[in-house]
Amino acid sequence: MLGRGRTGSGKTLAFSLPLVTRLVSGQRRPKQPRALVLVPTRELANQVLAVVAPLTKAVGLTSTVVFGGVGQNPQVKALAAGVDVLIACPGRLEDLIGQGFCDLSAVEITVLDEADHMADLGFLPAVKRLLDRTPAKGQRMLFSATLDNGVDVLVKRYLSSPVTHSVDPAVAPVSTMTHHVFSVSAADKPAVVRELASGSERSLLFMRTKHTAKKLAKQLTAAGIPAVELHGNLSQGARERNLSAFTDGSTRVLVATDIAARGIHVDDVALVVHVDPPTEHKAYLHRSGRTARAGAGGTVVTLALPEQAGEVRTLARQAGIRPTTVSVRPGAHEIVELTGPPAPYVEPAPVVEQPARTRSPRGGGSADAKGSRAARPKAGTTSAGPARTRAELAARAGAPPARRRAPSAGRGGR
Repeated sequence: MLGRGRTGSGKTLAFSLPLVTRLVSGQRRPKQPRALVLVPTRELANQVLAVVAPLTKAVGLTSTVVFGGVGQNPQVKALAAGVDVLIACPGRLEDLIGQGFCDLSAVEITVLDEADHMADLGFLPAVKRLLDRTPAKGQRMLFSATLDNGVDVLVKRYLSSPVTHSVDPAVAPVSTMTHHVFSVSAADKPAVVRELASGSERSLLFMRTKHTAKKLAKQLTAAGIPAVELHGNLSQGARERNLSAFTDGSTRVLVATDIAARGIHVDDVALVVHVDPPTEHKAYLHRSGRTARAGAGGTVVTLALPEQAGEVRTLARQAGIRPTTVSVRPGAHEIVELTGPPAPYVEPAPVVEQPARTRSPRGGGSADAKGSRAARPKAGTTSAGPARTRAELAARAGAPPARRRAPSAGRGGR
C-alpha cells in the first residue's frame, strides 16, 4: 500500500493503529521484530516511537528504536528481549544485523515512512538490503506527503498489486498556511533575518548547510535572540537537548538544516523562514509543513536575493503555491506584520575564561628556558608573574575591558 497525505495530517497514526491491531495476536521471539518501521532520521524515529509506544503498551506489545549516534548496548538488550515493533534508521540496523543482534526473517509488516526520501540514492542501497531480508509474503506500506516517481523502484521490486490511498493531491497547499517571498539585498539580509526571528512566538529558520546553521544560531544568540541549532554535526545528546528546548518553549528560535524538514512535530510553530531557499519543491513543502499542522495556522517566508528570484518563482510554481512577493529592507512594516512586537532582549551569557594550563617538558625534569613551553610567557601573561585575565590587564593599562564574546548557541540549550 502507498499512503499520501499532507504534512501534519496524521500519517503516523494512519499506519500505527492498524499495525498494532494486526500484531495483537502473535508471539515475539528474541532478536526477531514482528514489524519494522524504517525512517531517515533519528528525530523522526523518536517521534514515531512517541506515537507507537502508548498504543503497543495498551495492548501488551513492545516497541523500541534503533539509530546511530548513541551506544548500541541498550538497543541490543531490547532486541534480545524480543520486540514487536522496531523503528529504525537503516545504518545502525544494518550494523546490528551484521553483528548477529537482529534478524528480520519474522517481520510481518514493513513500513517506509517518508518513503520518497528513503528512495533517494543515499538511502536506497541500504533500504533494498533491509527489505530483501524481510519475508516477501509480508505486508509493505510506503507513506509520505510527496509520493512521486522516485519510489517507483521500490514499488516495482517489493510491492505486489499495490493500492494507493491519498487524502490529498500530490501538491496540496495547506489552506491555513500563508506564503511570502521577501526580496532582499545581500547587505540587508542579515538584519532582515534577525527581525524575522525576533518575534515572541516560535520560529524555525532553515539553512542549506550545517556550518551556516551553527553560525546563524550563534549570531542570533549574540544579538539577544536565544537560538539553538539542529544539524547532523551535533551529538545525539545535543540534538535532543536543543529540540527539547525548542519544544518546551525555553528557546523560541530553532536554526536547522533539512534534517528538521521531515517528521519533526512541534506545536505552535508560528513562522518558518527559508533563509536559504531549498533546491527543489519537495523540500519546500516538507520544510514549510513544520507550521500550520493539524489545522493550526502558520506563516512561511522565503528570502530571495536578486539572483535567486527566478529559481524561487519556479519553486513556488512546482509547489503549487502563490506567495505574496515584496521587496523589503530592515524595519519594513511587512516584517512587523508577520512577527508582531519583538520579544524582550536576552543578554548573552558571558564566556567563562579558563585558566591557562602549563605542560611539563616531555623528557621530565624541571622546565627551563631551552624551548620549554612551560617557561614561555603565554598571551596575556608577564614573565615576572602569574597569568592575568584580559580584564585585569586592561585595568592595569587604564583601558576599558575587552567585550566578551557570546557563547555558542548549541551549548546548554541557550
